Amino acid sequence: MAKMRAMVVPAAGVKLRLEEREIPQPGRHEVRIRVQACGVCHSDALTVAGHMPGLQYPRIPGHEVIGTLEALGSDVDGWQLGTRVGVGWSPGACGYCEPCRHGNGFACLNIQGATGVSRDGGYATHMLAHVSALARVPSDLDTIASAPLLCAGITTFNALRHSGARAGDLVAVHGVGGLGHLGIQFAARLGFRVAAVSRGADKESLARSLGAHEYIDSARGDAAAALRALGGARAILATVTDAAAMQAIVGGLGPNGTLLVIGGVGTFPVDSLELLRKRAAVKGWYSGTSVDSEDTLQFSRHSGVVSMNEIFPLEQAQAAYERMMSGKARFRVVLRVD
Repeated sequence: MAKMRAMVVPAAGVKLRLEEREIPQPGRHEVRIRVQACGVCHSDALTVAGHMPGLQYPRIPGHEVIGTLEALGSDVDGWQLGTRVGVGWSPGACGYCEPCRHGNGFACLNIQGATGVSRDGGYATHMLAHVSALARVPSDLDTIASAPLLCAGITTFNALRHSGARAGDLVAVHGVGGLGHLGIQFAARLGFRVAAVSRGADKESLARSLGAHEYIDSARGDAAAALRALGGARAILATVTDAAAMQAIVGGLGPNGTLLVIGGVGTFPVDSLELLRKRAAVKGWYSGTSVDSEDTLQFSRHSGVVSMNEIFPLEQAQAAYERMMSGKARFRVVLRVD
């Protein structure tokens, strides 16, 4: 009987190991995906290190998944075998609870958790997904190159398009890394005046090649003051997951500006008088739902946004994870599964 291969976390803090398993059968409202590629994201540390309460092991990580539909469970309508699909952080939504009925499926009360955290993800040749978690992948998008768009991409694009900024407004992207190199591209193509903020002068050439109009070296001075000198940011996309860094840059907001927090950093102090004076805000942004993933993929396709990736085979998932966690990857890491 055919088997699937998976890189599994046996328990919190234990290294990934290769296992062979029975290929799972989809249940009601589920599909089985033949995985072709899966991005390796910093959020995978929640599973590998056991940072998420209530985690059950063993668990297969991975929530930047692209593959094809191989089997359909009962009560799955509108999807055909062989369709290219993507699955991101969101595990789906029921469609009938109170948040879902008000258009907030990301906060579904009945399907909670995350792909690769509360249910097995894409570090495997096969995976199951709730049908509501599926995003259609354009046929002309490269599978390997596009996998990070299912988390890093949707998180930056979705936050920016809901930031309140309009074409011509100053938008700062804090950090030129795995999230930031995509955020700069999205911000430029959305028509914003983009200021990239990073430590050191070595990232300036790259930031400008990605579309940044301004570059601020935070190692040489006060980045918040530099943003204020440019008129103040309508939005700051905080991709650097460091509380002190967020605290240091929030003062760069202009009137009605919003600091968009897209990575968990715990608590950091904010001057409430500054927020009141500017009518500014600090706002967390959930990555998005499957529809947001489709929008991200389509926008990337039409505007030429691309992820810069390092590629590893599935069996080297532990090395890929360590490379991503080291912060030295340029700039995303992707597992070639199929």
